[in-house]
Amino acid sequence: MQTKNGYSTYSKKTAVSIDAIVDQYGHLVKKIAYHLLARLPDSVDVDDLTQTGMMGLIEAYKRFDSSKGASFETYAGIRIRGSMMDEVRKADWAPRSVRRNGRAVTAAIKELEAKLGREASDLEVSSHMGIAIDEYHEIIHSSMSTQLFSYEEMLDSDTNSLDTADAGHDNSPYSLVEEGGFQTHLAAEIENLPEKEKLVLSLYYNEELNLKEIGAILGVSESRVSQIHSQAAVRLRARLSSWRE
Repeated sequence: MQTKNGYSTYSKKTAVSIDAIVDQYGHLVKKIAYHLLARLPDSVDVDDLTQTGMMGLIEAYKRFDSSKGASFETYAGIRIRGSMMDEVRKADWAPRSVRRNGRAVTAAIKELEAKLGREASDLEVSSHMGIAIDEYHEIIHSSMSTQLFSYEEMLDSDTNSLDTADAGHDNSPYSLVEEGGFQTHLAAEIENLPEKEKLVLSLYYNEELNLKEIGAILGVSESRVSQIHSQAAVRLRARLSSWRE
């Protein structure tokens, strides 16, 4: 059925429904954008993340199937976050030096923890590498910003790839068994993290608190929370680096 302005009644209803969804769940898009922004370099703009997230929200509205059991907010959150991740992936801004330094830290942690038989502190790792603690913290912050999405997806029950930004999905029975084993191993390694690192990951990923809120709970600065988060992330990467070698 056509209206005077040429749009169908169906299109009008759809537009109204989308506007209502944006009004109702726009706060969710902003929450996810700011949550991710704390772990991204300064070059990433929150408005760009929000705009991309809105597209993810609309896509979620079009594809949502209530018969699958999940709530719309849960489903939309996954779609919104995925849209933001895809957008940032398109810009491979990290210089080679950042990736090289990140690999050096991963190797140092792996070597030192094998030698000590326990988790290595940030001071021990920086000393082992022969660099100042401030330089070490800068390296892990820069490194984990480049690896943020792969790491977050490792913690996402809907994604099992160690690095989905670079690898396609293999749905063969062997691959599914292997990836299921990876998830089990990842969960075990998270449990083996130092208590403060494990708590920060839980508050950030499970409770979806931002770094400032976590800092208030722990009684430390926002920058210190960022350091703890990055240390936990790079420690996990070191412990899991041999999984698919």
